[in-house]
Amino acid sequence: MAALNVSVVSADQEVWSGEATMVVARTVEGEIGILPGHEPMLAILAGGEVRVTLAGGEKLTANAEEGFLSVQSNAVQVVASRAALV
Repeated sequence: MAALNVSVVSADQEVWSGEATMVVARTVEGEIGILPGHEPMLAILAGGEVRVTLAGGEKLTANAEEGFLSVQSNAVQVVASRAALV
């Protein structure tokens, strides 16, 4: 199965990047789950958790505020004014 290349960045630093099997984020239109092969999209983040599931099944959570999420060719970018791992 293909993997997602995920990066979570805040205004001043890269918070996390790596390969994942799924990303779940809260957007202004509701929660969205992204799997490999997802169609390209751009969404505005609502404040809250971004949950990343790694290939081994481990889960990583970041709090992200004021930003956007983009998906393009199995690359997921979460860009937030403030983001931190929890």
